[in-house]
Amino acid sequence: MEKSQIQKLIRIAAEQMSYSYVPYSHFHVGAALLGKNGKIYGGCNIENAAYTPTNCAERTAFFKAVSEGVRDFTAICVVGGKDGVPRSYAPPCGVCRQVMREFCDPEKFVIILAAGPEDYETFLLKDLLPMGFGPENLD
Repeated sequence: MEKSQIQKLIRIAAEQMSYSYVPYSHFHVGAALLGKNGKIYGGCNIENAAYTPTNCAERTAFFKAVSEGVRDFTAICVVGGKDGVPRSYAPPCGVCRQVMREFCDPEKFVIILAAGPEDYETFLLKDLLPMGFGPENLD
């Protein structure tokens, strides 16, 4: 991916943090999911007093895209931090990694973890979810 495209995803993910509903943890997370169609789907984390119904930013972005008929993705950027200030990387939880695995090729899907426009690292899904369970396992 080109640096300019990565920085655009970082900017959008950081903007998405402001939409987070996090009255319990105060840990804001934003995500920017790039579809193969070129469209970017934003997501934020949404907490719930019962905790289990809480939804992560990454899954919010995926579910938003899938609900609009999109099933092919290139990359996702995740930015997060306590009180909305990114101080380090906020890697996706295991459930989010499994949702990514459902829709993405682990050999090609890029995960960008960022704390700022110049402070980021890129990973392939296969590196963050080794031996992931996917649709082909049910064939």
